[in-house]
This record gives sequence, C-alpha cells and structure tokens, in this order.
Amino acid sequence: MKKIATLITALFLLVSCDETFDINRDPDALAPGQANSTIFPAGIAGLAGAQGSYYAIIGGFWSQFWTQNPTSNQYRDIDQYSIGTNSYQAAYTAMFDALNDIRVVKAQAAKEGNTKYYLMATVLEVEANQVLTDLYDAIPYAEANNVNILQPKFNTGKEVYDLMIADLKTALSKDLNASVGDNPGKDDFLFQGDMTKWTKFGNTLLLKLYTRLTEVDPTLAQSGITTLINSGAEFLDVDDAAMTQFEDAADRSNPLYESDRRQLNTTLNLRASKTLFSYLSVNGDPRLAKYYNQPGNPNNQGDFDNTSVPNLSLVILNAKTPVFFISREESNFLQAEALTRYYGGAGAKAKYDAGVTAAMARFGGDAAPFLAAGGKYEFPAAGTPAAQIEAIITQKWIASFPGNGYESFLEQNRTGYPKVSAVAQSSEFYVPGQFTISVKGQTGTLFPKRIVLPNNVKSRNPNAPAIKAITDPVWWDVN
Repeated sequence: MKKIATLITALFLLVSCDETFDINRDPDALAPGQANSTIFPAGIAGLAGAQGSYYAIIGGFWSQFWTQNPTSNQYRDIDQYSIGTNSYQAAYTAMFDALNDIRVVKAQAAKEGNTKYYLMATVLEVEANQVLTDLYDAIPYAEANNVNILQPKFNTGKEVYDLMIADLKTALSKDLNASVGDNPGKDDFLFQGDMTKWTKFGNTLLLKLYTRLTEVDPTLAQSGITTLINSGAEFLDVDDAAMTQFEDAADRSNPLYESDRRQLNTTLNLRASKTLFSYLSVNGDPRLAKYYNQPGNPNNQGDFDNTSVPNLSLVILNAKTPVFFISREESNFLQAEALTRYYGGAGAKAKYDAGVTAAMARFGGDAAPFLAAGGKYEFPAAGTPAAQIEAIITQKWIASFPGNGYESFLEQNRTGYPKVSAVAQSSEFYVPGQFTISVKGQTGTLFPKRIVLPNNVKSRNPNAPAIKAITDPVWWDVN
C-alpha cells in the first residue's frame, strides 16, 4: 500500500493552523499550547489513517466481510493467512509515529496542568495501544516513544492491559474544571472540545478493556465492569468517537477507500465473502445492498483461484465514511454484554436493541421489524446468557463493517462467536454466517490469532520477543 503520510498531512491542514507542523520537536522546547494546536490533530489523523487502512483491510478479511478477487493478487497473503515478518511493517510504524504525537501532547499537558488535553491524549493513547496489543500481544508501552530510550522494553500483553487500565482511570479522575491553559476546539477532530463526550469515550474504552478480559480473568473483568457501571459512569450513546472530516478527494478520503480504491486505481480487489453475505441474505437484512453490489454472488472465503462463480459481488466502500474509534453501536453492545453477564440481563435488551437500531440506521435501514417479537434479530431475553451473548457479538460483527473488522475478529477470538462451521462453505450443510478456514489457507485447520511482529522491529530492538506464529493466541485468548 502507498504510505499514508500524505493523507495525514492533508487531514492536518483541515485545522487551518498558522503554526509550523514539526512532529520532531522536543516537547520540552515547545511553546505553551503548541503541542495541542499542531501535534494533537496530526496524532488523531495518524491513528485514524493507520487503523482505518492497514488494519481495516486485514480485519475485513479475517472477519470474513470480504475475500480476494480471483483475478487480483493484492491481498492474497492476508486471505491465505500468510502474513509474515516482512508484511505490513508500515502499519506498525504508522501507529507508533502517531502515538509519538499523542504522547508529546500528554507530556506537555501533564507539565502544564492541562487536564483536558491530558484526558484526551490518554484516551487516544490507550485506544491505539489496545488495538496494537490485541493484534501483536507484547508491545512497548511503558518506555515507548521516549527520545531517551531507543530500544524500549516490550511489556507483556498482561502488563500492557494493567498499564492501560491504570492510565485511563487516572486520566478520568482528573478535575477538568481545574484545567490550566488552552481549551480544545477545532484541533479536536472527534468532539471539537466537548469534554463530556471525551469522558464518555474514556468510560466506554475502559468498559471495553475489562470486557476483553472476561475469559482470561473473569474476576477482574466483573469487578472492573460492575465498579464502573455502579459508579454511574456514562458511556457513548448518541455520539460516535469517530473522525468524520473526510472528503471525496485524493489524500482526503476515508483511509480504507483511499488505500484500496483510489491509490490502487481499481474497484475489483474486494469481493463479498459468503460468510457475511449469506447471513445478511438469509435474514433479509437491508444492509446487504449497502455492503455489497446487487445483484451478485459471494465467493467462498479465500477461494481466490475459483473463477467459475458468476457475477461476483463487489464490496461497497465510500470516500466519506468515518473512521470509528468506538461507535455508539459498539458502546451499546458492550453495555448489553455487561448487563447480561453481571446484572442478570436487566436492561440488556434495551442496549442490544439500541445497538442494532443504530447500526441499521447508519445505512438507512429500519431495525424495528427485526427486533419485534418473532423478528430475525429479536433479543433472546428468555434464552441462556450464552445465547444472549451470541446474539450481541453477532450483531457487533455485522456492525463492524467495513472499517472495524479487526475488532470483530478479536471478539470472535474472545467469545467464539460467530461460531466456526463444521463443514466447508461449498457444502449444502453450511450454516450462513459461520466462519470457515480460508480455502487457500496456509495454516491447516487453524485460524489466524495475531499479526506477526514486523522484522524491522525485531532486527532493531534486542528487547523484542521471539517471533510467534500467526496462529498463536494472544494472552487473553483462552477460548
């Protein structure tokens, strides 16, 4: 893929700042507020660019939203689970480049007593590292982006989670009314300085971290979630934590659209995977025609040497689609799962319904008939907690299209939902929506569980851990 530097620079210019943009400055030498007004928006754009392009592509394949076009070669390595140490090094680098900007802002905010920017920077720092550690496991965290440490220590995945939770709780505890210095505004691409929304974002992210631990450390997960909810914490409800300033123009469009459609100058790379396509089709879901060109047919996941399927359906991408750090539907699904697990299901249906409604409305659909008694997506209120969680995670999977497939991939690893098919997709007994091993998969009967640490990191930092196989689960994946 083409590097996203031009995209980041172009998005930065949307701030219309007068200051010179220089991400390599020593934060101690910056004028008061300069990290806020110049570096902060670049950091947001950098994170959106990396997550919304590199990881969105991988996530879409591994969540089985799409599969490689039979006459193209662009993404065969992802579709057949053969990402290695020399693959997608730019993604890892881009994330840490953006994190450097965010951490400069955090350091200056801490020095100045600016609790507003401290909270915003910490939330973004934790969000980005959650993505990184969930995909790579061990990463530099405590010593990362320190100009005095060229070979930072790698923290284990467990250590990263402990540090992220502690950092986020500290930032959320700050008195925003006592903030010193500049107030955020147009440099805040997400909420334009609305700190109530930033607090909701932080609370929702903390809920997400605890939820990821439900299988590996159920005691900590339950304690953290119930303490958070019982405290009266507010979560994202009507707002998304999203970057929305995209235009249908070169280097200014949604990163997934930009990298796959505009920069590659083709619309043919991504074809509908039978997994999601068949589930939407069998349920009469109106999002089918919003996700994939109609009329058309899907291909079996990873069957990219098969040219016999007529009229393969293309994946629909749009230039102005936001990059979601956490959407309001994801927030509702997180809350629904928490209420199902730890509150006897009280209120879970309302949150589930809100999540499905928001997800469908985003594409112009009406969820009401699907959620009504007897509807295809009716919440199984009388069912077992396992059945309820399956319904929640399945709807979260659908709602992750197109750019957050890496999250539904991680959730499938955590929960086992959607379920894995016992037969190939070519079988008449295949159940729509169940995951299947890529036809051309290079890992036998095993699904990918992580992205392999890039070789340029391993070769330059002696503290980097031993390379793990792509099928080796990350620390919290005990499903």
